[in-house]
Amino acid sequence: MLAASSASAGNPVTMRRLATPHDLEAVFTIYMHERVVPFLGYDPMPLDEFRAIYKELVDSRSFYIYEHDGRVAGFYRASRYPGRVRHVACFGTLAVDPALHGKGIAHAMVSDAIAHLKADGVKRIELYVESDNVPGLRFYEKLGFECEGTLRKFYKRADEAGYIDDQLLALLID
Repeated sequence: MLAASSASAGNPVTMRRLATPHDLEAVFTIYMHERVVPFLGYDPMPLDEFRAIYKELVDSRSFYIYEHDGRVAGFYRASRYPGRVRHVACFGTLAVDPALHGKGIAHAMVSDAIAHLKADGVKRIELYVESDNVPGLRFYEKLGFECEGTLRKFYKRADEAGYIDDQLLALLID
């Protein structure tokens, strides 16, 4: 699955595609960045330990790379639920290279993902955001996601004593 926007008047090309094994190191570098790793599902680890996690993401065929100007700018997982809730997707493992923060990459990536899910019949998108991820909560609220509940003491980072609440956010699509 590929999606690209062409460069015009000096605008860089952006593209969404399924992740491949060749993306391992670029994804690892972003995932383990000190500004990213606190808000993703695993604590810091060496590349060799991350390989199995990455293989599972690639094998899921629901883990996407977002390229900007020929480099990995971000990534996300968009999983569909089965059966009667097939119209629902869940975003996870979503991050943008910190060197590109503030450049509209996250907005472009998530907007593109929403458009593709909508075109595929998705009517609801869910995601979880740690309660201490204030920029993340603001970002998703600006995109129309609404808080539907709190999962109390749901998240635990290895280097912190306490547990963190997770917020369940959802976007309903017409």
